[in-house]
Amino acid sequence: MKALDWQRTIYLNGFSGKYAKTKIDLKVLEEQARQKISARAFAYIAGGAGIESTITANRQGFDNYRIIPRMLRNVETRDTSIELLGMKLPSPFLLSPIGVLEMAHPEADLAVARAAAKAEVPFIFSNQASFPMEQTAAEMGDSLRFFQLYWSKSRDLVMSLVQRAEKCGCKGIVVTLDTTMLGWRTRDLDLGYLPFMEGKGIAQYTSDPIFQRLIDENIIPATKPTITLQTLLGLVKQVRKYPAGDGFFSKLKSGRPTSAVRHFVGLYSNPATTWEDLSFLREQTKLPIILKGILHPEDAQKALDYGMDGIFVSNHGGRQVDGSISTIEALPAIAAVVKGQVPIIIDSGIRTGADVFKALALGANAVSLGRPYAYGLAVAGEEGVAEVIQNFKSDFELTMGLAGCKNIGEIGLGSLG
Repeated sequence: MKALDWQRTIYLNGFSGKYAKTKIDLKVLEEQARQKISARAFAYIAGGAGIESTITANRQGFDNYRIIPRMLRNVETRDTSIELLGMKLPSPFLLSPIGVLEMAHPEADLAVARAAAKAEVPFIFSNQASFPMEQTAAEMGDSLRFFQLYWSKSRDLVMSLVQRAEKCGCKGIVVTLDTTMLGWRTRDLDLGYLPFMEGKGIAQYTSDPIFQRLIDENIIPATKPTITLQTLLGLVKQVRKYPAGDGFFSKLKSGRPTSAVRHFVGLYSNPATTWEDLSFLREQTKLPIILKGILHPEDAQKALDYGMDGIFVSNHGGRQVDGSISTIEALPAIAAVVKGQVPIIIDSGIRTGADVFKALALGANAVSLGRPYAYGLAVAGEEGVAEVIQNFKSDFELTMGLAGCKNIGEIGLGSLG
């Protein structure tokens, strides 16, 4: 739906006493989500590293730029389409990978996939998804999707995940570089809570044959936790989250649910990963490889040197390094290095159509939404995600037109002050 049509629909519905389920003001939407989900879930989704100064910087970074609208440029017809990796998209939006979406809504990745497909917005499947990628892909038909990859300690597992992504129609691999270890996430630490310990967010693993083989080989030694009521409740959750098959007590007796959690925690990330690992990946797949987490121009140059197909400017929404540079601050220097050789995507801190306009003016080819769609999911499931996407599309289209640009190509540095 075009921006003016959506805007008109909202006003006409309001006149009739009908209102959207999700608030348009994203600060209010965040509060809606906080009231809808558990304290643990909200902390995991909304929280950042340390004192969360990077989350603050992400917003302040966008505020440091100002749009200079131009007049009388005939913007009656507006075209928001872009080309990304040789594919035509109707808008410059993607959905960033967010793990453990079951904490926001029981339909999790499946609801997001349906909303993304209907909106023609590519969805990047999370490595830490609540449903296997094959099941999520089935919800999208032929719609565009990518797969996020965390580099595991097992190369066999890495390649199994990549091969599955190829088979289920993903059009690229988004390698997340900034999470070789979890950041110091104070909200989660204060609660002493990590959802993976309950078997949540590990569906890509428990559905993987190589991961199941690693469990059989028992390569991660078992530990004996202190037995408390909380431990027993956690064990019940692990068993219930393990893929359907045998009954509850059979799964409990097998020990596989607990072993799966143990092996995931021991394998999922690899601090020893280097650029040479990317050379190996480049040899193993013909899919485009996009590097997520690039903030330094020298790393952008290395990505080009190693034959990568795209750069994703991201600081993981402020969840990894407290005090990090904001993504919008990092973008101009990276764009100067890339010089249009590969596409640049940006996320972290994008909350308005004006933010999207500024990112494109500074050299991004596309933007990726994160927490806002997770809040929409928490409030109203698939419908909530769809509303958030449509609101962003409309806000951006109106901002573009009101700034005097009738298409993406007319947005440039001259649009900012």
